[in-house]
Amino acid sequence: MTTVILIGLAYLVGSIPFSFLVARTCGVDLRQIGSGNIGAANVWRSCGFRPFLAAITLDFLKGALLPLVAIHSLGLAPVAVILIGAGAMLGHTFPLFLRFKGGKAVATSGGVLLAIFPLAVLVGVLTWAVTLQVVRISSVASLTAATMVVLVALVTLARGSIAPAYALFICAAAALVFVLHRSNIQRLLAGEENRFQRLW
Repeated sequence: MTTVILIGLAYLVGSIPFSFLVARTCGVDLRQIGSGNIGAANVWRSCGFRPFLAAITLDFLKGALLPLVAIHSLGLAPVAVILIGAGAMLGHTFPLFLRFKGGKAVATSGGVLLAIFPLAVLVGVLTWAVTLQVVRISSVASLTAATMVVLVALVTLARGSIAPAYALFICAAAALVFVLHRSNIQRLLAGEENRFQRLW
């Protein structure tokens, strides 16, 4: 019952569209500008770097909050923690408060990973930042980071340093990131994907 309640709470927390709300404070409706996505990358393109930092931090924290409680305060099993984290990701992707039309869960997934496998977050953030600096395409940076996180998880699993359930979840979360970026992948193949003209 505790797990079920936390899954529901995680979904509600995940449904809070922080990136959308941050952009609204700048007078911008993310659904009507840029890529139309209510994620942090669109905040960066539409509002600038400082609003982006606020948005991505809040989206990150909403993924980490309840999984951290589940692990460190309640001592729940890995499968329960995974379900709670998935609830937050589901809330971000299909938010109750925006008619179930949400973002692509990259930052929220990162928050869940922070709770269960901090090393993956370090690798993912560094990969994302370096890739974005080189190619200036947010989707490429996100997909590259997701791939690197999976590789780190598989190597760590082979060494017996991570629970198999967590490694499986990381692979599934990365697959979800790819699925949610399918339109971006199509634009990349067509040479039409949005590119940052400047980052800072």
